[in-house]
Amino acid sequence: MGNEIEKLQELVDRYDNIVFFGGAGVSTESGIPDFRSQDGLYHQKYDYPPETILSHTFFMQRPEEFYKFYRDKMLCDTARPNAAHLKLAELEKAGKLKAVITQNIDNLHQMAGSKKVLELHGSVYRNYCMKCGKFYNFAHIKASQGVPRCECGGIIKPDVVLYEEGLDNQVISESVQAIANAEVLIIGGTSLAVYPAAGLIDYFRGKSLVVINKSSTPRDSHADLLIKEPIGQVFSQIRVKGS
Repeated sequence: MGNEIEKLQELVDRYDNIVFFGGAGVSTESGIPDFRSQDGLYHQKYDYPPETILSHTFFMQRPEEFYKFYRDKMLCDTARPNAAHLKLAELEKAGKLKAVITQNIDNLHQMAGSKKVLELHGSVYRNYCMKCGKFYNFAHIKASQGVPRCECGGIIKPDVVLYEEGLDNQVISESVQAIANAEVLIIGGTSLAVYPAAGLIDYFRGKSLVVINKSSTPRDSHADLLIKEPIGQVFSQIRVKGS
């Protein structure tokens, strides 16, 4: 892997407009399960498949069942940023990285210190009453029982994009702009199987496309640099000048 790391280091040293596009594989090294791996949520047994539970229809029809699964599997407050999160925050601070675009909902990039984080699928750290719009934090939902309700009586919903729901237009617009303007796009920890998020890659017109993922992705053949190693392990070897 030494030669690949050297090439990535050269790109980091040379360019000051890098954008990172990441998925579940960025957080697995922090102990958060992904969906599609051997031990992922899609391979675990529940009364309903996870993709059914995490749908808008299911949330509206069976909110109690939704919240059982959600509290059990989606609210992980023991996870801490790993080497990838920390290095990306360091790159941003050094003026190298312009944006992190993430499919994750775990807030780990922000915990690591990243400021420009575009959350395509929302965050478990934001929750709103569906009736009056009042905000509730992570701790409130974690400590609640059954279906959490606002003081106005409305059901509180996590600010996460469920299946059947559209992505936020503002986040999409900012993500497209960041990718279109980037000199280097680093795709990491994602199988690029989830659309429309994965389709944002099509807007890249820059100098170098880097793919860092343990398994194959549809973009491997387009990559100028392909690294099939754990992303935290890769980023831990990158040096940020001046840091």
